[in-house]
Amino acid sequence: MFETLLSLDMTPFALSFKLALITTLILFVIALPLAWWLSQTTSKVKPYFETLTALPIVLPPSVLGFYILFALSQNSPLGAFFEESFGIKLVFNFTGLVIASCFYSLPFMVQPLQSGFEALNKNMIEASYICGKSKTQTLLFVALPNAKAALISALVITFAHTVGEFGVVLMVGGSIPGETKVASVAIYEAVEIMNYTQAHIYSAIMVVLSFLTLLGVYLINGRMKRVGV
Repeated sequence: MFETLLSLDMTPFALSFKLALITTLILFVIALPLAWWLSQTTSKVKPYFETLTALPIVLPPSVLGFYILFALSQNSPLGAFFEESFGIKLVFNFTGLVIASCFYSLPFMVQPLQSGFEALNKNMIEASYICGKSKTQTLLFVALPNAKAALISALVITFAHTVGEFGVVLMVGGSIPGETKVASVAIYEAVEIMNYTQAHIYSAIMVVLSFLTLLGVYLINGRMKRVGV
């Protein structure tokens, strides 16, 4: 067993963490203003945006992956534009994985942030506007510092969800060692070739990481509630 551990290729995990980190950073920039707008607006179109944002949660990964693959392929206007203009292929490479992961992890960033913003004291927000602060200033310097628990939950859960995703990743990226073969795909391939020892070890690592991630979120949030942050 010890020799098996030493001989294991940990590249899929490194690739998974790299993908999760980049995706989390991109989604934070995208989801922050979106979640703020959803938490503050009374527009009639709000339910439609909430539905679109949450759609990746209920859609089968194969369905979502198929449409992302179709949208990024060389046969699509977007895929053809990037290949002809920049020589960049958007499928079966790391770039495609990042784009796909931003779609399927979007609700895990937006929903905790939106809930955190909606739970804020409305008087505090109004006071910021009365003091002459813009919407952007209010978001960055008033709302966000007072929604730390929601922010931590959004960042950590988005990261963890991206690390563990399988269906969309396999559909859009395939299994190219060092490029698109992430941890979840490595587990699947180990089972396919009946290398159950490797599959057990990879899976155990994922279980431990997932447990520690969620435990960390609950401990931090519980501590913040106790100290009134």
